[in-house]
This record gives sequence, C-alpha cells and structure tokens, in this order.
Amino acid sequence: MSDAKELSTTGAELDAVRPEGRTLINVRKGAFGARGDTSGYDGLTRFVYSPAAAQRPYGSWFDQVVDVLEELLGDNAEAAIEVVVVDRDQLTLHIAREHIVEVCKHLRDDQDLRFEFCLGVSGVHYPADAGRELHAVYPIQSITHNRRLCIEVSVSDADPHIPSITSVYPANNWHERETWDFFGIIFDGHPGLARIEMPDDWVGHPQRKDYPLGGIPIEYKGAEIPSPDERRQYR
Repeated sequence: MSDAKELSTTGAELDAVRPEGRTLINVRKGAFGARGDTSGYDGLTRFVYSPAAAQRPYGSWFDQVVDVLEELLGDNAEAAIEVVVVDRDQLTLHIAREHIVEVCKHLRDDQDLRFEFCLGVSGVHYPADAGRELHAVYPIQSITHNRRLCIEVSVSDADPHIPSITSVYPANNWHERETWDFFGIIFDGHPGLARIEMPDDWVGHPQRKDYPLGGIPIEYKGAEIPSPDERRQYR
C-alpha cells in the first residue's frame, strides 16, 4: 500500500499524533517488513517523519557553533546549511552535499569550533522520502571543547553521490567503504572505494530497506539453518 493510501485511511489518527512542524514521509508495517514472520509484530505500525527545523535560540552552545559556521561560510551559508535540528539535546546540521567538504574543514580548523575528530559515517535508507532516499550521518567530536554534533547529507537513489571527506578526516576511509558496501552511497574522491564486509562479487547493498529478506541459509558448525523466509511461520 502506498503512503498516500495509508494517509487517506488513517488521516484522523495521524493528525492526532503528528509532531508539530514535521511531515510524514513513510508508514512502516511489521517489525522488518516481512509478513507472517515469527516475531509476532505483524500488527506494528510506525510513522516516520521528516526532521523539524529548530527555531532560535537553539540553546546551550548550539547557537554559537551555528553562528560561527555561518560567518565562515559567508554567502554560501544559506545554500550549505539546509536545516538545523535540535532534538534530545543533540545538534544536527543537514548539509547540502556540494558543501560537505567545506563545512568539515571549517568545523575542524576554526579555533572557536575545533571539531577535530569524525567518528565515522552511517547510512540510513528511507525508500519513501522521494529524492532524499539515502542519508549519510557523520557524528563529529570536538576534543578541545568537549562537544559533539551530527552532520547529515541526503541524496537520491538515482544520484547517490556524496564527496568523500577523507581529505579532512582520514579515519573515515574505512567507514565510507562500509557505508558504500551496505547502502550504495558513492563517496566521490575516496582513495579506494571497494567492499569491506561483503564479498567483492556481492550483488546489491544488504542494509537497504528494499533489499530482500532471507534467501540465504545460515551455516554454523556443520548445521544449516533455513533463511528467515523459509522458516515456519506463526499467524
């Protein structure tokens, strides 16, 4: 069932629980998308919303960091910083991919920011978020100021390219390879973008939500366990 049909059948319920300022981008049924699975969570319904833009003052040290970054970006600030989100005492900056390297350099090098360390990059797949299906999330740490924020970059399935930030944070080499391996995000300029977990000849990216569940038996100590889609089902 499409999101539009889900919305039309549950509109009153959604209006009652919709967080202020957010847009519904997906309705998920079941625990893992499988029907009749052994988890018993077939009836689970989860609503996925787009992030709500925070309003100034953001609080804590967040205003200072955003002000300094906007000043450093100059005329590029409006195009570079798409959305500022503050949720659960965490600052997340949604950055346009064309400006990700520039933003990371400012965050690392400016004396008032000094975010010296990127803890990696994780992929997220939102199939129903049209034009922004693939998200790359970078947690960045300031050892000098004992602060942490997240950068998030969104791209489409049709054009899954994001500039590599290994020139700024070299330790991201392995993390970008893993995110490419599992989600199919292509990090342009990476020194050796290749699979790191799956075999070189593996087809597809297994952490994407449109990747089929099951189909591969599990072998352990001489025994073979059928793939999840072939196991007994409880209804």
